[in-house]
Amino acid sequence: MRLVVIGGSGHIGTYLVPMLVERGHEVINITRGESQPYVPHSAWEAVQAIRADREAEDNAGIFGARVRGLKPDVVMDLICFREDSARQIVEALRGRVQHFLHCGTIWIYGHSTQVPATEDQPRRPFGEYGIQKAAVEAYLLDEARRNGFPATNLHPGHIVGPGHTPLNPTGNFRREVYSQIARGETVVLPNLGLETVHHVHGSDVAQAFVQAMLHWSASVGESFHVVSPAALTLRGYAEAMFAWFGQPANLRFLPWEEWRQTVSEADANATWDHIAHSPNASIAKAQRLIDYRPRYRSLDAVFEAVTWLVEHDFVHAQYGFKPLSRQ
Repeated sequence: MRLVVIGGSGHIGTYLVPMLVERGHEVINITRGESQPYVPHSAWEAVQAIRADREAEDNAGIFGARVRGLKPDVVMDLICFREDSARQIVEALRGRVQHFLHCGTIWIYGHSTQVPATEDQPRRPFGEYGIQKAAVEAYLLDEARRNGFPATNLHPGHIVGPGHTPLNPTGNFRREVYSQIARGETVVLPNLGLETVHHVHGSDVAQAFVQAMLHWSASVGESFHVVSPAALTLRGYAEAMFAWFGQPANLRFLPWEEWRQTVSEADANATWDHIAHSPNASIAKAQRLIDYRPRYRSLDAVFEAVTWLVEHDFVHAQYGFKPLSRQ
């Protein structure tokens, strides 16, 4: 089949595009051309790359027509962030594609209530990102169920993998936290460290897109969580990282208003977003309907990503440190 992947050079596309090529598909990657895949693969030599600025072309009202002109059988949209953007591409592709797969987010739920969250729970998003992604999901589900547009929504958690910094145990992306842990220094967590984060390896997200495509009849008109088998508390995450670096857990806790004064405003805002959501999502539906089988637990995925950071001198471990192998 002829597949168009929109935004295929990032966290997900790094793994997704090679998977599709290896399955014998013709793949076109629409990209701004500002980044390279995080992990090299010979399959990229067979991929047609088209440079385009999605936001600018959406604003000009021409992006949907550009995708339609490529005559795809399947479109995988990894970078749709607004409902008006989704509307434009759906109108352009209506009656012209076999399947349209959209990358959402588990932040569509807003605050966690019943956990692990299931796909039938109400959406009460907050923050522009979650609100817009929930609106895109609602629009695509309505189009699928009422008008027959073949859309599927896949909702990842915090995407992890070699080549980029994973969300750390303090709920932000500051690399120095891992260096502090590696040296056995005190790490301060907000509140009691019982809020949750839910990682997923980029290759497992890619697997879910492929599985949803293969299980067309079960996935059209549906939404699926794409995360690791279990979320982590900040405290459990931190303790596991200390153990991985061969250090005793050295943790201290502060109430939120005190904790936020110990970091930059940007880091405090990032942490607040993550602990206010405290995502914890079930993968039972994806396992049952599209045979989603994640290879990585949350910690496995983080360990692999942090190993890359250590090897590239972004995280400074003690001399002679050897990362534990993945179990």
